[in-house]
Amino acid sequence: MKKLLLPFILLAALIISACGTDTSKEKDTAAPEDKKSETITYQSENGPIEVPADPQRVILLSGFTGNVIDLGVNVVGVDVWSKNNPTFEKEMKDVAEVSDEDLEKIIELEPDLIIGLSNIKNVDKLSEIAPTVTYTWGKVDYLTQHLEIGKLLNKEKEARSWVDDFKKEAEAAGEEIRAKIGEDATVSVMESYGKDLYVFGSNWARGTEILYQAMKLNMPEKVKEVAEKSGYAAMSAEVIPEYAGDYMILSKYSDADTSFQETETYKNIPAVKSNHVFEMEGNGASFSDPVTLEKQLEFFKKSFLGN
Repeated sequence: MKKLLLPFILLAALIISACGTDTSKEKDTAAPEDKKSETITYQSENGPIEVPADPQRVILLSGFTGNVIDLGVNVVGVDVWSKNNPTFEKEMKDVAEVSDEDLEKIIELEPDLIIGLSNIKNVDKLSEIAPTVTYTWGKVDYLTQHLEIGKLLNKEKEARSWVDDFKKEAEAAGEEIRAKIGEDATVSVMESYGKDLYVFGSNWARGTEILYQAMKLNMPEKVKEVAEKSGYAAMSAEVIPEYAGDYMILSKYSDADTSFQETETYKNIPAVKSNHVFEMEGNGASFSDPVTLEKQLEFFKKSFLGN
């Protein structure tokens, strides 16, 4: 009897073993899907929110594009300013242009995370499509902002590494520039946009964060009075000399009215006569992300130091 039972026992053992192996394979196959579905809790301005631990399809509705690009996360939709930014031309080539009102188009893009500024519209409706996180412009400094994006994308370590490296490089360049132009020399940042002229404080992109915060260059007192608190101030061409520093950074859009540069008032500014005006492309200068900042840092090093 025992001899008759032995083959059946062996057969049953083989079947059980095979089933166990199949189950193991199913678990291994399912593992990546489980990983993709994992979430983390991000402490946003508006409270905790569950977001993907490994986002695969991000939509950016108002800036922060360079932050996400730098951290190597896939972008499927961006605002018009990011789409037309020459700094991101290569990365944005096949990325869709969307706005906070293109709800149907956003749904079609199947995002797993949406990022924007706190003034975007339809936040409630967007949140039904995918976790939506917003930031208030200027609430934190430009480096802290990148760290926040890093936390959101579950890449805080990478974000912190970039911040540490950039601070060292920018501070070193600042020391070299101050040694060349003098510790008391002033630098003003202006922009020609359309028919308007602006002057900027220390936290309004156009390289202001690098010049004033990282490099510790001096802002003219008149600029500090009108633009430091608000971030920027409009001005007329006639009063440019009042805001001009020993060195001037002029952000210019290609379609801007630059007739003021042909006036005697402008030509007689000491910085202009000394060839201390450094012009940079306006389109794209209004961003303050890692990709843009690295580009601007190289521009300043070349402009002030010639290298």
